[in-house]
Amino acid sequence: MPDWKPSASLSNLRKRAELNQKVRSFFSERNVLEVETPLLSEAASTDLHLESFQTTSHHYLQTSPEFFMKRLIASGVGDCYQICKAFRVEEKSSRHNPEFSILEWYRSGLDDTQLISEVADFIASLISFESIEIRSYQEWFENILDINPHSASIKDLVDACYKQGAASCDTWSRDELLDFLISIAIEPVLPRQSLCFITHYPASQAALSRKELNVNGYSVARRFEAYLGGLELANGYWELTDAEEQEARFKEDLAMRQAAGKELVPYDQKLIAALEAGAPNMSGVALGLDRLYMLALNTNKISEVISFSD
Repeated sequence: MPDWKPSASLSNLRKRAELNQKVRSFFSERNVLEVETPLLSEAASTDLHLESFQTTSHHYLQTSPEFFMKRLIASGVGDCYQICKAFRVEEKSSRHNPEFSILEWYRSGLDDTQLISEVADFIASLISFESIEIRSYQEWFENILDINPHSASIKDLVDACYKQGAASCDTWSRDELLDFLISIAIEPVLPRQSLCFITHYPASQAALSRKELNVNGYSVARRFEAYLGGLELANGYWELTDAEEQEARFKEDLAMRQAAGKELVPYDQKLIAALEAGAPNMSGVALGLDRLYMLALNTNKISEVISFSD
């Protein structure tokens, strides 16, 4: 007989409900509106590194509520947040479930640096940590690997990857080499008792964030990622609100997907229309609630904080 019982203990499920209440209290106290948006869309994520589940009705399960929430904001809803399910085609592991809970919120008038402060306040409202460390992508690479990720040659990056145990990386792109180094050499040695932020990613990894030149003249993305206890928790942007640039990035994503032999998916033209109508200056962040709850409930298995893992 198959095992029909929850993967998480009833005690953990009750604690999860309490944590959800604290999440809502945090945003209620700041007058941030809770919203709900569809899980199904005619558009999908064009990101080269994300794969969307497609339904038989030619809709896609959302990898994030981002596009719908930005359409709400362009309509004038103001600061808002959402707790919902998201879906990504990735191998199930102790840290990832194909269906997972995401917390996403947007703040008008704030840039990514200001949002980092609120992300730290939010996480501190649920769990404790010893300190906060905020360093740029370049600083983390230089401190840990003695490499400038913006100016290092491809050969330098290939050599560094081989030193970190890469089996074969001679044909990898620059971003693939950097992604390997950050996942293998940097993320594992981030201080586990500190809330660590990596900021100012290479411009080639801007995704949906703005770009700028840093003080050294390198093109960087105004985005950040947050880590705690060895887990990547959040990904935030000073949001791109230029419709023409956003559409160009969607098309660039599709060109890269085609070159990589991946499925070409429809991009969200309604988001482009919303940005053309006008969206405010804002920053936004997506946070993996299940991972945060793993830390809060002191477990290293995602299955122990969700009701059913299969």
